[in-house]
Amino acid sequence: MKQSQKGEFYGQTNTTINLEGITLTDTVYTHDKVDWHYHKNAYFTFILQGNVIEGNKKEIYNCSAGDLLFHNWQEPHYNIKPKGFTRGFHIEIEEKWLSELDFKTKDLQGSIKIADPDLKFLLYKIFRETKENESSTLLSIQTLLLETLSKMIHHQKNNSQKKPNWVSELNNILNDQFSDSLSLDYLSKQLHIHPVHLSRDFSKYFNSGLGEYIRKIKIQKSLELISQKKLDLTAIAFECGFSDQSHFTRCFKEINGITPSQYRKILLD
Repeated sequence: MKQSQKGEFYGQTNTTINLEGITLTDTVYTHDKVDWHYHKNAYFTFILQGNVIEGNKKEIYNCSAGDLLFHNWQEPHYNIKPKGFTRGFHIEIEEKWLSELDFKTKDLQGSIKIADPDLKFLLYKIFRETKENESSTLLSIQTLLLETLSKMIHHQKNNSQKKPNWVSELNNILNDQFSDSLSLDYLSKQLHIHPVHLSRDFSKYFNSGLGEYIRKIKIQKSLELISQKKLDLTAIAFECGFSDQSHFTRCFKEINGITPSQYRKILLD
């Protein structure tokens, strides 16, 4: 089985940035299929544009723009690229860098598709930092990456604990119906739990309030659509359940620090 070396991905690499124990690459995928392989270093893959199918020993992931994957070092997997343009942003992390900061590789197990919107937003911020040519860029990337890893480990530990069935059911409802006008009464009836119980315990399992979490899902969906040049921002706002473009822009900037048009310019320039 082939081992990919540092900075090696299957396609046309537009940019490679080598920092202290961290390698960041922006790659256009050009191979229709990449057979089983593994990478020398642990790394994140963040899909910026297009689609890719990735399989490992346990699962197969259908990924589109905005999806985030993590592989610990030497985790075997394969890739299939459907027709069309696909581009990924990768962050490789050398084991020495992790150990110096007292992160144990055993805390970052396997190959996983990360669903948490907060972690995705952190990866967008890291990607954005690579477009800045400032003296603080290295510090910003290191800080954001440490925050990402800390939250990821915390979430993995929480996910290993038993949760009530309604938590996963609610997450499915919110991700499927995020553009609808959801009410506490409706959700409580769907889950067969009391509204007070749902309202009180939601933040315990989702790390934010109910309304805030729904907004994050909407913005997460918009990030996928922004990568498609054919859609204007007004259409994206309505598709994601916002009442108008100004509301969409306000929420997007609150979460990501820039407007949707500014992000599209960074992504597509």
